[in-house]
Amino acid sequence: MAYGKLGRNSDQRKALLRDLVTDIIINERIMTTEAKAYELKKLADRMVTLAKKGSLSARRQAAQTVRFEEVKEGQNALQKLFSELGPRYQERNGGYTRIIKTVPRRGDGAPMAIIEFV
Repeated sequence: MAYGKLGRNSDQRKALLRDLVTDIIINERIMTTEAKAYELKKLADRMVTLAKKGSLSARRQAAQTVRFEEVKEGQNALQKLFSELGPRYQERNGGYTRIIKTVPRRGDGAPMAIIEFV
């Protein structure tokens, strides 16, 4: 699968994408640059597909990517993914996220986008 390097080496890029996918699971909507949003879309859709399967194997695969951050008392991001997001998209075949382009960032003019769950 072809992917963008995002101007980082592989371990920095992996850490960035793990943080972003955890943030979108927790908040369900985040604002980032267009390039990061398009890379995040692939990963977030893959995580929801794993959540739809709901098996122990799928949970372990998702746990390799999603960070252990608390959403609310007694629930972390991985638990939210499997208990809320997975069942929500059970009837849907892919396309769980949408990207909305917004105004360029003030300062460097980077193209910005909002990425959210549909």
